[in-house]
This record gives sequence, structure tokens and C-alpha cells, in this order.
Amino acid sequence: MAKTSKASTTSSAVITDFQEAFKTSKKAYFAQIEKNPKLKLIDIFCFFLVLLGIIQFAFIVLIRDNFPFNAFLSGFIICVGQFVLLVSLRLQLCDSFPGIPKNRAFGEFIVASLILHFVCLHFIN
Repeated sequence: MAKTSKASTTSSAVITDFQEAFKTSKKAYFAQIEKNPKLKLIDIFCFFLVLLGIIQFAFIVLIRDNFPFNAFLSGFIICVGQFVLLVSLRLQLCDSFPGIPKNRAFGEFIVASLILHFVCLHFIN
């Protein structure tokens, strides 16, 4: 009987800690969004890319016909690559790297995105 009460106490403590961490993270996120509202647009686009990648992967798994496999790989790689580039841009815009000007960060993002799309379009055949 003592084991169950100890386990329930531990699990309730873990849930309480998780709720506190979630509230703190949520408060910090909204404070960051208030300072720079452009970050919200980047976050929405990142969510869209994750959703699109999941849909593409589910389509290939459910259909099980990998005839246009190059097209699937290219689309999936673009989703993942663009997500990585957007996260990098977001980190540079929210002052994680104070020595990098915002214009330079955006210019690097544009050039890297163009290279990514150029490579993936040529991979399709």
C-alpha cells in the first residue's frame, strides 16, 4: 500500500512540475512575441511545414505506391530544410546572436532558401 501512495505522490509532483514549466514557457513565449510580432509569422510557417511533412509522409505510407519517390523525397526534404532555415532565422531575429544584423540574417535566409529550392527542383527530374 505504501508503494502506491509514494508512486501517486511522485506522479502528481511530476504533473505539477510539468504544469509549472508549461506556464513559464508559455509566458516567456508570449513575452517574446510581444517584443517582435514577426516571430509569430515564422512560428505559424514552421507549424505549417511540420504539418505538410506529416501529410506527405502519411500519404506515402498509406498509399504504399512509391512510384514518384524522387518527388516525395524532394518535397519532404524541402519541408525539413525550410523548417531548419526558419528556425535558424528565428534564432537570429530574437537576439540569440547579438552580433548579426537582422538584414544580414534575412539575406542569408533568402539565399539559402533559393539554393535549397533549386537543388530540390533538380532532384525531382
